[in-house]
Amino acid sequence: MYPLLQGLSVIEASSFVASPTAGLYCVQFGAEVIRVDQVGGGPDFRRWPVTEANDSLYWENLNRGKKSVALDLGSPQGRELLQELVRATGQFITNFPVGGFLAHEKLAEGRADLITVRVMGWADGAPALDYTVNNAVGYPMMTGPGPEPVNHVLPAWDLLSGAYAAFALLAAIQRRSVSGEGGEVRIPLSDVAIGTVANLGGIAEVLYSGENRPRLGNAVYGLFGRDFLTADGQRTMIVVVTHRQWANLIAALGLEQQVAAIETERGVSFAKDDGLRYAHRDALYPLFEAAIGARAHADLAAALDAGGIVHSAYRTMLDAARDPRLVGDNPMFSAFDANPSGFAYPAAGAFGTVSQLERGAPQPAPRNGQHSEEVLAERLKLSSGEIARLIDSGIVGTQP
Repeated sequence: MYPLLQGLSVIEASSFVASPTAGLYCVQFGAEVIRVDQVGGGPDFRRWPVTEANDSLYWENLNRGKKSVALDLGSPQGRELLQELVRATGQFITNFPVGGFLAHEKLAEGRADLITVRVMGWADGAPALDYTVNNAVGYPMMTGPGPEPVNHVLPAWDLLSGAYAAFALLAAIQRRSVSGEGGEVRIPLSDVAIGTVANLGGIAEVLYSGENRPRLGNAVYGLFGRDFLTADGQRTMIVVVTHRQWANLIAALGLEQQVAAIETERGVSFAKDDGLRYAHRDALYPLFEAAIGARAHADLAAALDAGGIVHSAYRTMLDAARDPRLVGDNPMFSAFDANPSGFAYPAAGAFGTVSQLERGAPQPAPRNGQHSEEVLAERLKLSSGEIARLIDSGIVGTQP
């Protein structure tokens, strides 16, 4: 954690991945984020992966360092308390529907400069998830060898939308600091997805060609990049993105003469053209398969490293979790045993490094309602007696 956003407070009412990710990124750079959930936990409170005690490892990592207020959001009084918290704080991240009791217009009636950042499914308000939006923009029909669609397991649009939401919040705060005006920023997953496709040239590509991109399996489109199998059975990904890397790769594998023969036969030069290396992959791949298939992985990796060539062996997530370079010796991680689940494991902090500041250790996720009394007293100036009555009536939940 870094204190770059120290002094900024945000109310978060959300669930699942995108919206909580936005709040998490704010926490990692020093903001106070107060997550408001239903008493007993929201719809993602027990989401897998879970421990044997049914504690969500997913939830306790997406909500590290946040404060927790638990309210009965099915009751008018619980909803009013959430509305009051939003107005008292002035910054709000949510994935609740556009209408209803958390509509920006309703909240802004008592706080004209309120900033709301709302993560949505479709721009028209229809529900969607990462996994359905991904299907809609065509990526599963580009992934894998075909002909069947292949879904990826990483919720990329959720994560990108969450990061975009955190950015949008800061952009809106900057606008307010100049104009004094608040407002709502709506971020539909569908727009993040199709906008990203457009930014990467995908829409222009298919409209220009009038056809879909071919299915390439693990090959990289438009470059020389693919998975190869070494002599000792290790599958590794090799990608060439510069002309120097190409020269160093064919030298490391001793393929200069064979590649030159293909260039002569086909009347091309691969030295400075990514596209030609991709277009003539039918001739190049067999050469590289044979050369790499004759090398042990350790020997190959050393040669590729010496040439500055980008490569990585395929590993499992358990392999990655035990890798000192990725986790054990990585200052982004801290050994952590204060998790609500009781399970001790390395916890991730801010992804970025601020070299001028000392990195703060990650903090634990809260228990449901852990900070209810503190927040209601500080934010809404409720007395201890008022809070006690709300707890006794079930409107407010506290840590068990």
